[in-house]
Amino acid sequence: MTSGAGLDYSTWDHIYVSDDEDVTCPFVDTPSLYRMRHRSRLEKMADFQLRGEELETNLEKCKRKLEEAQGRLTELERESKDEEEDREREAELKTVQAEVRKLKKDAKKFEEMIQEYQREKKKLPWNVDTISKDGFSKSVLNIKPETKEETQEEKVEKHKVFVEKYAKEIKHFGMLNRWDDSQKYLSDNPHLVCEETANALVVICIDLEIDEVLLCAIVMQFILDLASAVKADPRGCFRQFFSKIKTADKPYLDAFHHELELLKERVRSCARARMENAMKELEEEEREKRLGPGGLDPVEVYSSLPKVKHTQTGVMLLNCPNGTYEEHGELLHHTSCMVLGCSLSLLTLSCIVVTTVDSYSKLLYIYGF
Repeated sequence: MTSGAGLDYSTWDHIYVSDDEDVTCPFVDTPSLYRMRHRSRLEKMADFQLRGEELETNLEKCKRKLEEAQGRLTELERESKDEEEDREREAELKTVQAEVRKLKKDAKKFEEMIQEYQREKKKLPWNVDTISKDGFSKSVLNIKPETKEETQEEKVEKHKVFVEKYAKEIKHFGMLNRWDDSQKYLSDNPHLVCEETANALVVICIDLEIDEVLLCAIVMQFILDLASAVKADPRGCFRQFFSKIKTADKPYLDAFHHELELLKERVRSCARARMENAMKELEEEEREKRLGPGGLDPVEVYSSLPKVKHTQTGVMLLNCPNGTYEEHGELLHHTSCMVLGCSLSLLTLSCIVVTTVDSYSKLLYIYGF
């Protein structure tokens, strides 16, 4: 049989496949007969295969002995002996030559037997055990690995390493404001689709007060939420998010913009709180630098002094209630100024008159004078 393309299929014109179920007998149980024929055929196949393996083994042994005999023959031919030992060498040489001839004959015989075995093997009919063989066999168990929960220190260290490594890429992604540009950049850099990127973008917004970066931050958060909902890797979900946001209806867009505004408010409140804390720390540092002897702040002392007014006689008086001076108050102001090392100038400006020497001495003792 020949096809129009010129291929010869005559090899498959007479295909015979042996089947143990072809032969049945009304007097014998069919399954039992099938098992017996199958077992008998398997035993014959095992014997046939064993015969081939023995032929291969015998051929290898014969070739190995032939190589050893040829080696001894070569050594005997190269040796130069005395005339008295010539007879022994000649006898040994003839023995080795005879052994080599015999081994060559045996090797040729084994090769012919193997060729005959191969021809018999090709003539064997196919059966249910030999008609096909497994090309490969592989079993894979899809077992979800146990994920170890990270500690807070490990999360902080992981975030720090990630931001230091991809700081430039994160900033570039944060400046994109078109859906197509963001999708293309994430396709080129899929490692950025993670929680660390979202946190880094929020930190950039708080540090630099750039609201435009918040759009990419909320986009990354939506991608992470989508991946968490479908229980998939975020790197395989960002395309679905962009496809959805491009063709989204009004409720979805309203929810997206609502989340964006909430994030803006949170970022602004965090920025204000951070600025207030920074101002407090700066004021505290400046106050620490201004502290004089006794741990007093000159600014606080100046602000605590009462106002000064001129009398008709040209003498400056403290502007105290009812024009009177409380003994403890005037002594406290006077002593605070002396502690700061500027009592003379302050006394001149305020014209404080110490009336009670005992109380004044007690305060000086308290402040260490």
